[in-house]
Amino acid sequence: MAAASILRACIGIVFMGWILIWLLMPTRRWSAEWKPRLSKRTYSTYFGSYGTNLLLYTFPIMLVAALGCIYAHLVDRKTSVHKGKGSRKAGGRSWWSRPMIVKGPLGTLSTAELAFTLMFVALLIWLFSTFLAVGLPKTTLQDARNFNLELWQLKLWKVSVWLAFVGVLCTALLFIPVSRGSAILKAAGLSFEESIRYHIWLGHTAMAVFTIHGLFYVIIWASNNDLHEMLVWTRVGTSNVAGELSWLFGLGLWVTTLPYIRRKMFELFFYTHQLYVLFVFFYVLHVGAPHFYMFLPGLYLFMVDRFLRFLQSRQPVRLLCARVLPCHVVELTFSKRLGLHYNPMSTVFINIPSISTLQWHPFSVTSDSSLEEDELTVVIKSEGSWSEALYQKLSSKNVAVDRLEVAVEGPYGSPSIDYLRHDVLVMISGGVGITPFFSIIRHLLAQRTKAPKLLLVCAFKSSAELHMLDLLLPVSPSATKISSLELQVEAYVTREKEPQTAQTEVQTIWFKPSQSDAPVSWAVGSNCNWLWRGAVILASFSLFLVIFGVFTRFYTYPMESKSQSQYQYPTWLRAFFMMFFMFMSVVLVSTVATISIRRKEAKEGGQIKNLEMQTPTGTPGQLTYKAERELESFPHQSVVQSTNVQYTYGARPDFKKILAQFQGESDVGVMVCGPKEMKEDVAGICSPANANNLHFHCVSFDF
Repeated sequence: MAAASILRACIGIVFMGWILIWLLMPTRRWSAEWKPRLSKRTYSTYFGSYGTNLLLYTFPIMLVAALGCIYAHLVDRKTSVHKGKGSRKAGGRSWWSRPMIVKGPLGTLSTAELAFTLMFVALLIWLFSTFLAVGLPKTTLQDARNFNLELWQLKLWKVSVWLAFVGVLCTALLFIPVSRGSAILKAAGLSFEESIRYHIWLGHTAMAVFTIHGLFYVIIWASNNDLHEMLVWTRVGTSNVAGELSWLFGLGLWVTTLPYIRRKMFELFFYTHQLYVLFVFFYVLHVGAPHFYMFLPGLYLFMVDRFLRFLQSRQPVRLLCARVLPCHVVELTFSKRLGLHYNPMSTVFINIPSISTLQWHPFSVTSDSSLEEDELTVVIKSEGSWSEALYQKLSSKNVAVDRLEVAVEGPYGSPSIDYLRHDVLVMISGGVGITPFFSIIRHLLAQRTKAPKLLLVCAFKSSAELHMLDLLLPVSPSATKISSLELQVEAYVTREKEPQTAQTEVQTIWFKPSQSDAPVSWAVGSNCNWLWRGAVILASFSLFLVIFGVFTRFYTYPMESKSQSQYQYPTWLRAFFMMFFMFMSVVLVSTVATISIRRKEAKEGGQIKNLEMQTPTGTPGQLTYKAERELESFPHQSVVQSTNVQYTYGARPDFKKILAQFQGESDVGVMVCGPKEMKEDVAGICSPANANNLHFHCVSFDF
């Protein structure tokens, strides 16, 4: 792993160099000496004076992404070669992930999250305060008269401009956390699910700053009776109308991201969040080409990721069967390509056109790619209109479902499996939060080394939800290996004082195969996914530079030379062409790469091998899977016989008491997936002030 470590160090150095540029940008020496010298050396007829910003703000992040793809490929290859042979000793940096703040405005924060959050806030304060310290003392009354403004108005105008740079820095990072297949996140040791919260923080900060930025301009215009300036779309410089439209669209999606609206009205949040396209479009037209280069790399990487996901979702996937539980829970089993490997606790996004053409919903993958080499399963609980419609569709005895068309994006997984290093692993869940832990248990079944002691603590509202324990094991003969694990399950039913006897059996529905379906696979490639993704990023970005360079050299440069004015060509129109060329490059290269990969897989026999398999006989919804495996016919029996299951009714788990029994263990991993209150309670117990041997990890899905 020496090569991977060196690459990761290089990634860190390049990224810190990019941050250093932002630190230097507001200083007097940078603007007066270093930046002009650099501009003279980087000026060319292909990129004009904008080549400097391209070199400083765009190239470093694109280089980080390219190196990150190579790093991710090396790590994945190392993991696949040495699967099950890693050390179970906890890393020396485990304290870095210990919870430092349990209950705060930003939720539970680990030591690393708190440190980087404080450093980023310090960077924003430095950027803004240095602009003020350098620029405001030089602002004179004569300068104000030159702009036909009062002195306070000119100072407020400058403050507004400097605030905009703070917002630009936030938007430069805004799209990186939501690139689901991001090599940058993998190099940083983050999963897509974990990084969503950073996207939320950046979005709130950017919109708050941009709102104040626009408000200051309105105050200046109103004090001068110049409100007509709000309707000006200038040819040169920033366009006021474009900025206002961008803010309005941003405000529309910003309001619906509030936690209450996002959780209670997910469809409203989902649809309004698509306004980000219009927000970005008018934002780029507002800032123009010079500042677009600061924002470009994050947006570009997101566009590559988004279009690859779009291409992946165009191919319907093969849905093998569905298990329908009486507690309004459905397990879907898909066919998976043999070369597709993913880590436990991965996530897939699912779309079912017969329910909703546009809606995509994330679900935890409960299978393991080693234990179930040709299958991928997810568990869906009815907690909204979309999931309830799916449950009613499959559980209806009046309608026989022969085939269900499903599209899949993913899987996207955690970059590490640190729980293998612990002596004891405690998994605490609330409701459907138990599903990410299914993949961990199944992954440990496939390991060749001794697994840690396992304790699964699950809290359910009703005894009907205990049927989710039926999904703990895969629908395969290998499930009998669960006796090799030292697994204890403690199930708590919080709203009932005694078990309910009126239960129905789990139903299994088999779906007919279709020639148009394909197994779940990566968007580009399987065994070399990261190398292919890096090649797509580099090839498309190189094509973008060539197209835009030729456009500048042979179209805009002759116009500017004749007029002897660098800004003759409209700033917003140049930005528009930049977006168009960027989109065209991403679409062209991604499409060619995807088509070539799919043709290669088809030649290698990648189409579904079980299309000709015999469909099980019987009535849909009443089918039994394989004679040697009858878990559906005997709820809880297989789990109870192979593990130590304890049921407690009418009480909530006492987490302090549960974790206190492991005081004698040197290394205990504690993973939590459930309500916010549950996470905060467990995090408080695992804080450094209360326990040194408890290593807390939060499994969160803040979509």
